[in-house]
Amino acid sequence: MSKARFAGVAQAALRIGVGLLFFQHGLQKLGVIGGHAVPLASRLGVAAGLEIVGGALIVLGLLTRPVAAILVIEMLAAFTLAHLPRGGLPLQNGGELPLLYALIFIHFAANRPGPLSVDQTLRRSG
Repeated sequence: MSKARFAGVAQAALRIGVGLLFFQHGLQKLGVIGGHAVPLASRLGVAAGLEIVGGALIVLGLLTRPVAAILVIEMLAAFTLAHLPRGGLPLQNGGELPLLYALIFIHFAANRPGPLSVDQTLRRSG
């Protein structure tokens, strides 16, 4: 496998894997996969919606760059509102995961989604 092809496969695997994991976080907030259901008209309810819809769009590779940019903002808000008050360092306040997601979404906001994406398919046919 060529280096360029491997890079594309790795990009798609990262996008699909992160999108599926993020989608599950949204389902968990709604009580579908463990956890306790939160009201939709709450801060966590809005986060659940962003994570379900955003995760699904990331998996599909549809509107990847703008969706990823929105999800960066969500993850930075989650870190600031929910984790930072518990201590300054991510290892102290449990904020590693939202920061890691933010970094990955920055990558997708700045780059194309790679192969196996609706965005790439539309780009080719357009």
